[in-house]
Amino acid sequence: MMIHTGEKPFSCDQCGNSFSQSAHLKEHMKIHTGEKPFTCHQCGKTFLRSSDLKRHLRVHMKEKPHSCSVCGKSFSMLQSLHTHEKTHTGVREYMCFECEKTFTTANYLKQHERIHTGEKPYKCSHCDKRFSCPGHLRSHERIHTGEKPHTCDQCGKSFTTKRSLERHMRIHTGEKPFSCDQCGKSFTTKRSLERHMREFTLEKNLTSVHTVTRYSVSHHL
Repeated sequence: MMIHTGEKPFSCDQCGNSFSQSAHLKEHMKIHTGEKPFTCHQCGKTFLRSSDLKRHLRVHMKEKPHSCSVCGKSFSMLQSLHTHEKTHTGVREYMCFECEKTFTTANYLKQHERIHTGEKPYKCSHCDKRFSCPGHLRSHERIHTGEKPHTCDQCGKSFTTKRSLERHMRIHTGEKPFSCDQCGKSFTTKRSLERHMREFTLEKNLTSVHTVTRYSVSHHL
């Protein structure tokens, strides 16, 4: 009935989040205490939930049973596939009422809303740094553990985040997805494009100043 009424009588005294069941609150409290009772016997990494451990084990097994019918990209979790498929359809049904930015999932929206609230419920177990989403926490903790679970199958180089691996793979594929709308030149990273745009704008401004100066001198003579 609480699903229908929306009642959540169990509140966290640390961050104010509420839950419909005491068991859910008990599991949530592990975020604040740093308790991670599930351990990977392959690398020693610990996890808050058994489901998180199962997902992690697929990294070691390189198991990705769920494939996108549009582009062929594979995923270890079905939910990740469903989220990815929305990039092809363009469906972003969840909107932030603060800034009207839209998202593909309710979880992405919830994480985004913490930008406005300033909430950072995920604390590093090695230092006092806190984060608004578990993914950022996991990436940060690898600074302490030295773990680099994402490995390039072309050259064997390893990375702390999947995004870093994806950027690295462009070296092998030659992909340059970021293009300058002024001159058409393409780049492998957004940062390289931004640097190019600054140089392009500076060069354009210097050319304009030089042209104006020449015109002024010529007109004066």
